[in-house]
Amino acid sequence: MKKRNRRRAAGALLLLLALAGFVYWDNNALETERFELSSSRLPEAFDGFTVVQLSDLHGKEFGPENERLLAAVRAAEPDLIAVTGDLVDEHTDRPLEYAAGIGGALAEIAPVYYVTGNHEWAARQAEDICDALEGAGVTCLRNGTVPVERSGARILVTGLDDPNAYADQKTPEQVTQELLEQYGENDFRLLLAHRNDRFASEYYRLGYDLTLCGHAHGGVIRLPFTDGLLDTHQGFFPSYTDGFYTVEGSRLLVSRGLGNIFPSVRLFNRPEIVSLTLRRAD
Repeated sequence: MKKRNRRRAAGALLLLLALAGFVYWDNNALETERFELSSSRLPEAFDGFTVVQLSDLHGKEFGPENERLLAAVRAAEPDLIAVTGDLVDEHTDRPLEYAAGIGGALAEIAPVYYVTGNHEWAARQAEDICDALEGAGVTCLRNGTVPVERSGARILVTGLDDPNAYADQKTPEQVTQELLEQYGENDFRLLLAHRNDRFASEYYRLGYDLTLCGHAHGGVIRLPFTDGLLDTHQGFFPSYTDGFYTVEGSRLLVSRGLGNIFPSVRLFNRPEIVSLTLRRAD
């Protein structure tokens, strides 16, 4: 009997160790997901243009000085890097140093464009984070638009501040109207915004060719035949948490993100780097 009990205890211990190992792997093993988007509005010069999207890092480190994350980004050979919010949060140790460090390292790989998430504002660090990133060579898009040029052609990249920002900030509609007044309607337009849950109610109406968002952490726990079990802000069985979606002809690409909000743990939902290749459609 004692021998049998020891075997059971040893089996239970091995099972717990295996489960702990899986959870650790599932929260730390990076995964690069590759997508393509074809558009007849895309200039020929941008055919094959690659955008790497990083979202919801929450101050996480993938190896010393994020060396594993940076190696994966380099391997994707991006022409542009989009960081769609929640780079840090209230629990990040030395958030300004973290932002400057990873921002500067990413900027050495490709031009980087960043928009704020809800947690930078909740931590009351959003403006300081932007200053640190700008000092490291990152472009902070705060309700504004910049042209990205290639071989004499251009696309437009717009970034929206998170709704957690100041109450009197420009609305997305005002930002888009300013874009149209300055640049006209003929350019391919890419929108960077943090909150996936604003797309179906608001952002899809703005007329962008593609919107990149994060925020949902892939539904935290991903189960078959669901879009995630638990959204960190929307409750159970959220929508618009991973990959491409279309609402009345407007396209959305959502990143599952990279980090966690304490004390949540990812399951069947590895940290994700999005690699998007733009294609010119005839």
